Amino acid sequence: MSKELAIPQTSEYRAFLVDLKQRIHTAQMRSALAANAELMGLYWYIGRSIISLQQKKARGSAVVKQLSFDLMNAYPGISGFSRTNLFAMRQMVLFFGPDSEIVPQPVGQLPWGHIRVIMAKTKELSTAEYYAKATLEYGWTRNVLVMQIEQKLHKREGNAVSNFKKVLPAPQSDLAQQTLKDPYLFDFLTLEKDVKEREIERQLVQHIARFLLELGKGFAFMGSQYHIHINKKDYYLDLLFYHVQLRCFIVIELKSGEFKPEYAGKINFYLSAVDDLMRGEHDQPSIGIILCKDRDRLDVEYALRDIHKPIGVSTFQFNEMPSNLQAQLPTVEELEQELAGLEEKHDESQVE
Repeated sequence: MSKELAIPQTSEYRAFLVDLKQRIHTAQMRSALAANAELMGLYWYIGRSIISLQQKKARGSAVVKQLSFDLMNAYPGISGFSRTNLFAMRQMVLFFGPDSEIVPQPVGQLPWGHIRVIMAKTKELSTAEYYAKATLEYGWTRNVLVMQIEQKLHKREGNAVSNFKKVLPAPQSDLAQQTLKDPYLFDFLTLEKDVKEREIERQLVQHIARFLLELGKGFAFMGSQYHIHINKKDYYLDLLFYHVQLRCFIVIELKSGEFKPEYAGKINFYLSAVDDLMRGEHDQPSIGIILCKDRDRLDVEYALRDIHKPIGVSTFQFNEMPSNLQAQLPTVEELEQELAGLEEKHDESQVE
């Protein structure tokens, strides 16, 4: 093992090291993207060539079968030339546009596995392009991409009722609107139909990674039941976030029932307090989001009409469990006690 060199760890050296690491990482990413783009370009060429050959010879699948056999024999160390994969290359060209000479962007920047998922699970070109762009922007894994397509993210994004266009300048208003979804799908929660807000909040925090994934890119969690002190009184925000792209605090209020107009007044009060107590010099105005089980669009529009703070209202869905079944399930504490008992028995048996 080589000896670590003893040099002064000055702030200048640390800054230099951080910058150098970032440049190396960027170079590695660019190299990987370039290699992937080159591979997708090859796949696109193969797909176009298969289509052209089939049109001339009219041999259908026999061409693909023979081509796969010849390529795998010629390049035994290279994967990707199976009959199924060659058919997928042909499908890619037909799906995204056979008239194009090169693979379209941003499709060409995606890994091949992601492209095949998009082709298999979307029908319209506009939908496929939406998920290709979103995958690049958010850095989704293949499993996350599958989940977002199955949950129809493209139909939910930007659907919340809000007053953003009225109270926020462009393009801040457009970006804020696209940040919200309707409905939010909390399918990772299993709760009773008449569950209280605090239990929803507790489980969302317990599954914070999935919650942040559903909220979307840019949300940084700051806390639940976030305490603020105003005029010698204590108030508690259900959930507080900071949004990196919007550069503002986001206050989320959870309501287990239908939207009521008075909810707008309450969150308006909270936004005024957060802007006064927490908002920095370069922060944009704080945004409020009311998440409720149901809402009437007209009720929301009337409630927000004369409010000058940016507020959006969305609905959410979760897996509902019958109350009689919920009562039969053990609590977390009971499960922990049972697990502890099993561990004790195991230790005793080891001693014997």
